[in-house]
Amino acid sequence: MTLCTPARTPNRPRVQRPHSPPGGARRLRPAGVDVSASIAVFLIALPLSLGIALATGAPLQAGLVAAAVGGLVAGRLGGSPLQVSGPAAGLTVVTAELIQRYGWRTTCAITVLAGLAQLALAALRVARSALMVSPAIVHGMVAGIGVTIALAQLHIVLGGTPQSSAVANVLGLPARLADARPAALAISGLTIAVLLGWPRLPGRVGGLLRKAPAALVGVGGATLLALAAGLAVPRVDLPSWSSHALPGLPEGPVLGIAAGVLTITLVTSVQSLLSAVAVDKLVAARPDRGKGVPRADLDRELAGQGAANMVSGALGGLPVAGVAVRSVANVSAGAVSRASTMLHGLWIVLAALLLVPAIDLIPLAALAALVMVVGIQMVSITHIRTVTRHREAAVYAVTVTGVVLVGVLEGVALGIAVAVAVAMSRLARTRITREDRDGRQVLRVRGQLTFLAVPRLSRALHQIPAGSEVTVELDGSFMDHAAYETLNDWTTGHRAHGGTVELTGPTGGRIAGSPADRDPGTGTGTGTGTESDTSGASGAPVASPHTCCRPWTPWHNHQCAERPAPPVAPAEEPPARTGHQLAHGIGKFQRNTAPLVRDELARLAREGQTPSQLFLTCADSRLVTSMITSSGPGDLFTVRNVGNLVPLPGEESGDDSVAAAIEYAVDVLRVQSITVCGHSGCGAMQALLGAGPDEPATPLRRWLRHGRPSLERMASRRHAWARISGRLPADAVEQLCLTNVVQQLEHLRAYESVARRLADGSLTLHGMYFHVGEAQAYLLSGDEVRGYDDVFDSVPPATLAAKAS
Repeated sequence: MTLCTPARTPNRPRVQRPHSPPGGARRLRPAGVDVSASIAVFLIALPLSLGIALATGAPLQAGLVAAAVGGLVAGRLGGSPLQVSGPAAGLTVVTAELIQRYGWRTTCAITVLAGLAQLALAALRVARSALMVSPAIVHGMVAGIGVTIALAQLHIVLGGTPQSSAVANVLGLPARLADARPAALAISGLTIAVLLGWPRLPGRVGGLLRKAPAALVGVGGATLLALAAGLAVPRVDLPSWSSHALPGLPEGPVLGIAAGVLTITLVTSVQSLLSAVAVDKLVAARPDRGKGVPRADLDRELAGQGAANMVSGALGGLPVAGVAVRSVANVSAGAVSRASTMLHGLWIVLAALLLVPAIDLIPLAALAALVMVVGIQMVSITHIRTVTRHREAAVYAVTVTGVVLVGVLEGVALGIAVAVAVAMSRLARTRITREDRDGRQVLRVRGQLTFLAVPRLSRALHQIPAGSEVTVELDGSFMDHAAYETLNDWTTGHRAHGGTVELTGPTGGRIAGSPADRDPGTGTGTGTGTESDTSGASGAPVASPHTCCRPWTPWHNHQCAERPAPPVAPAEEPPARTGHQLAHGIGKFQRNTAPLVRDELARLAREGQTPSQLFLTCADSRLVTSMITSSGPGDLFTVRNVGNLVPLPGEESGDDSVAAAIEYAVDVLRVQSITVCGHSGCGAMQALLGAGPDEPATPLRRWLRHGRPSLERMASRRHAWARISGRLPADAVEQLCLTNVVQQLEHLRAYESVARRLADGSLTLHGMYFHVGEAQAYLLSGDEVRGYDDVFDSVPPATLAAKAS
């Protein structure tokens, strides 16, 4: 028996909240991979925490406190199980400025208040709102902070002390270079060389060595060099915990304290939420597809970060945020639960209590070199290319410059102002042209009609001669109230002087309910014309209930330019409109879709196709593969034929198209999976069931003979009937559609190239069934190694989603 399980089951009972701690109220029982992952993260976090504390000018214990609290508190309460929190390099500039201005105790109090603000924001459930900030601003903020960090730490690398601002650090750099300390340079140089070269060690030995974190090896090697050579350089000096400074009452101007709280809240929240989203993507990209790891609950993550900041500030620690470097290490190490994050915090606590003598041997120049490299890496070339491709380089550059020269909060504000200006400029980029076509005035408007374009629209309209015949072509998707009123008032006046006005959409069809359809005397719609997509464009009343231009139109085979034709009597010939509709569709693609996909298609043209799967399905017009698989150009290598049949090798009788496609996809394109997709109401399966022995051997009948094994399988007593979502098929046609999918998967295994890839584990087979009437996709469950003949259990939704992806 074969079971098909729905890819999405509505109203299923929830056994446990998806973001609750593993095991509900039971104790955390870390898996072996969580323990090993926690150790890997700890080895990275220890030197980084000390280096960040050094860069901010805070007590060095503050970095350890923040790392421990980030692991234990944020790890337990946060909504992203595999995200690792702690002192972040992105907070270095902000924290250093607060310490310099208000002192350490007041900075701790500001951290507590920022945590309280994060808890309030989490209670308001606004975490998703933080993601609406332009990525160019976020990347610019991170890059600006990275530049500031690198400039400051460069002075320590050279054996000096950093200045109070990035500009002062740049101005003081020539003097520092002239007075560089050889010992500090040697230690820093070794640390940087290890950080950059360790991940690139070649060979099998290099692969084994790379398992040790580069940060730990670099700092450890520099420490050993300093001890072996007897170099007299400043070292870490962890004072006794008994003298550790705790927060005090905030001292300073109220507005300054409030600005500090706002800055810490903004930077920690945005960084943590963006990091949580990135962790979700990393988990989904793992070989196990993140099985059993829930997606991030951003509001809960924000609350967890708030609680961690309150605890860290109360214990005299640095501000806490989600950290990308440690989170990536945690995911890459195979962690499966929040236990790894919490254990890493526990190891930090033990190190802070038991490893103080070893920590005191670390040269400050090594930590400075580590943080400087991290700062440089925060200026990502990939991010620069991305914002340039999206024409947001100005936003990025202004944000970077503002953060470096003025400050984080001011730089972000400048970036937001430029982003708004760029958006307004694009919104106002409306092209209005006028021409005379055989005595008829044609006014063409390309782009969105907003109040920003009203002056140019009004000027163009009033240049049209009174009493003339006018066509206004609106080639846009939005018209605000100001533009609508301008167009409506001009239309009324033009008609009053004996002129005519017709408004058309992008394909030339007349727009119903538009100003041109309103009677000049009553202001009511005339009820003529064809409705275009005016809902949300002007608020004009719709003249007809026809709904051909709703959002599902691209899947509905309608053209917005014209109303569907009325039924044609049998004696009448239907008008030849196919070419006309096709031309309209191509025109709409060239105008609306081609500009959006041109860059991606150009990349595919340069690099060639690398699809992840071969998708073999029926030629039925109702199966839109890109729609039901949410795929795009280059994702699927698609083969369509009548009945989604896979002839056995050597049985195609001169037509090897399917076999050739399989060979090309498996051996040349190296696809990772093959999916056979059947569907409900398949005409080929109906023809198979109704075929008689004496019917003529037409091309269709000759092709459908490859489906006879499916008929035999359905009639065989050796194979139980397939089930769909726990029920028997509705009729024999549906049963044959399901059985045919299973049978074609068996045919695939007979191909030598497929069998070879299946044997080495580099290829998987999947069965799929699409119920057209329900718009519901089902995946065939079961052991894909043993075959599909056995009895299988239902696939859990999480596993099903992973299989589907």
